[in-house]
Amino acid sequence: MEPSPAITPRTLFEHEHEMFRDSYRRFVQKEIGPHTEGWREQGYVDREAFRKSGEHGYLMMWADEKYGGAGIRDFRYEQVMIEENLRYGDIGFFNTLHSRLVGPYLGELGNEEQKQRFLTRAVKGECILAIAMTEPGAGSDLAGMKTRAEDRGDHWVINGSKTYISNGQIADLIIVAARTVPDKTHGLGLFLVESDMPGFKRGRNLKKIGLKAQDTSELFFDNVKVPKANVLGDPTRGFYYLTQFLAEERLITACQCITNAQIAFDLAYDYITNRRMFGRPLGAMQNARFKMAEMRAQIDVLQTFIDHCVTQHNAGKLTAQMAAEGKLLASELEGRVVDDCLQMHGGAGYMDEYRISRMFTDARVSRIYAGASEVMKEIIARGVGLDDRKMK
Repeated sequence: MEPSPAITPRTLFEHEHEMFRDSYRRFVQKEIGPHTEGWREQGYVDREAFRKSGEHGYLMMWADEKYGGAGIRDFRYEQVMIEENLRYGDIGFFNTLHSRLVGPYLGELGNEEQKQRFLTRAVKGECILAIAMTEPGAGSDLAGMKTRAEDRGDHWVINGSKTYISNGQIADLIIVAARTVPDKTHGLGLFLVESDMPGFKRGRNLKKIGLKAQDTSELFFDNVKVPKANVLGDPTRGFYYLTQFLAEERLITACQCITNAQIAFDLAYDYITNRRMFGRPLGAMQNARFKMAEMRAQIDVLQTFIDHCVTQHNAGKLTAQMAAEGKLLASELEGRVVDDCLQMHGGAGYMDEYRISRMFTDARVSRIYAGASEVMKEIIARGVGLDDRKMK
């Protein structure tokens, strides 16, 4: 389904971005879209999707050419891929997590040996990446992390467990956050755990209400011996490293949410202009027209702000507060729009054969991952000077 025109035309992209969009759209329509139903049924994306993406240069475009990348750090290219994959592929294909959420840890923190060993294979799609932070009972609270790494001289030993790990079933390399300083709240380290290391075990592929094609796993670490060569940066500064990449993660989520809102709008528009009720199109009813008008205005306004956030990010000026604002508003709007658009489909919207029904369940997690809406509000409040830790 082609996107409907916005009331406010977007000015973010240049000619080369639109050329790239056309190329990537053809790739998604050929290599991703036809397989999505099978992926949803089996509960994970085939590794071939990552390999073909790497073969065409669509993974980690920011990586230097000596590692196989294009050396392009312009986030707009990733934004284009997010938009085209969501429209013509499947939200469960977590190539963006591989390329922009996990990959930068290797790019920014990895030493030359680690980059040669892992980054070059990740760019090709031969080494699928994941990151393991969340733990049972701890959720987003990194300070409550219980997984521990003990220094044994020439190696570290990791014990603990993680949950809700995206790409957990198919990942070849997992960046694992573990406590390295027992008596220090923020004393964490980041470790490169390879999937064939003794003591590492994948748990079940967790069943979810949405994102059926995306594997989400439990991971277990039983005396996993990790060589010192697999430590990312300073083994006591992991907490700082994790927070360093959060703004982009939230921008990515905001881009996904606003794109899904647009797609839901287009699905509803197509449905109400073809579905007839009482002898005329459903779209002729005042309630439908007013709902669509309201959604159109909200999507356009928020898309403009998110595009501004992308510009700021490219300039190195995206703040934690701005990213939180975008993520909060986009995820909340996505939820409302998808719900309203499902309602317009009537009983058909509740049927799995209609795409809007799947979008409805997929969208629910947007207000939870990358920081729940309540966490986003806390960040924004502190950003405007309402910091409960300092107020008396």
